[in-house]
Amino acid sequence: MAILESLSTAGLVVIKNRKLLLAFSKNKNAWYLPGGKTDPGETSRNALVREINEELNIVVDADDLRYYTHISVQAFGEKVNTIMEQDCFLYDLRQDPKPAAEIEGLNYFDTTTYSIEPAQVPGVIMVMQQLKHDGLID
Repeated sequence: MAILESLSTAGLVVIKNRKLLLAFSKNKNAWYLPGGKTDPGETSRNALVREINEELNIVVDADDLRYYTHISVQAFGEKVNTIMEQDCFLYDLRQDPKPAAEIEGLNYFDTTTYSIEPAQVPGVIMVMQQLKHDGLID
């Protein structure tokens, strides 16, 4: 039996005009939820505040993050038996994000525009399906 590895992460869910904000990772060559891995002993909320500051050059108040959902899915671009465990938080942007670190670009997607991207990230698809089911995106 294969041993599963767990990857703890946090993702930022920003919706504008019924579309989801995604960040293009130069390292993985794909569009992801902004956010990233949690450090040992760090909460997903605190990890998200740190990662968003690093990736988007904005300061997020942890108290303004609203828990949305948790997803468990095969981690894109990782070893086959690596499962991403991601806490996702809704957030209303008050500043214009500016890509930094490994982030090359930012864009808003609905399910149709994301479906034609060459790289489909399972975690993004899962979150988008939930958002569409909840009537938050198209």
